Amino acid sequence: MRASRALGATLRHSFSTRAVTQSARSIGIRFLLQNPSFNPSRRLVVGTRAYSAQNASRATSVPDQNRADLFYHLVQPPTPLSRDKPAHALSFLESPPANGSSCTVLGWLPTTGSQAGLNDFVENRKFRDILHRAIQDGLRKDVDDIQRNGALQLTSGWMHIHDDRNIPPLGRIGDPDDIIGTVLVEDGKILPETYAGMPSYRICTADGPTQLTPGLAQHLHTLLVEEAQKEKDEFQ
Repeated sequence: MRASRALGATLRHSFSTRAVTQSARSIGIRFLLQNPSFNPSRRLVVGTRAYSAQNASRATSVPDQNRADLFYHLVQPPTPLSRDKPAHALSFLESPPANGSSCTVLGWLPTTGSQAGLNDFVENRKFRDILHRAIQDGLRKDVDDIQRNGALQLTSGWMHIHDDRNIPPLGRIGDPDDIIGTVLVEDGKILPETYAGMPSYRICTADGPTQLTPGLAQHLHTLLVEEAQKEKDEFQ
């Protein structure tokens, strides 16, 4: 039995070697639900159901207690989860998104019930597109020494970009859920134009949401900030 790993006060899980039961596939959000400021019955926006840049400053947000790069924002409906109920948006940005379906949001969790599971997490396909764009651009700009060193060790062949939330043993291939993409290496150098995302990759698993190596994580954050500003400008 693999040890359970807490994903902050809001994401909890337990899992076996490979078979993950329904009860163990939980992303606990009890902290959020028990926090009065996250009471879904409270309206954060008066006079409108739309969540835009004009009311973003009044939205309620909390940081993850175990991951400094992860934040939870209460977004008002409509959202991809519901037309009339708020949702918790997971984001790498401290500021709330300009709208409930922002491309900067990793995905959403419901605000109802005492506990939400992995099956309740809804991935944001637009974030996946930005993730792959950030990785390919980061490889092109050589922003990550871990990926650079990996290419030097491989010398030639296809190199997987693994999610840092579940690093495979040395010389082993990671779980399909944790292989973000793959890129060709020739003579110890990465060929960024060959990068391709893996369809089997999951934004959120029992090990938590996406966690990149430091250089790529910073590059993704920079790109998300730029996209967030574009969205805010559109809503002004």
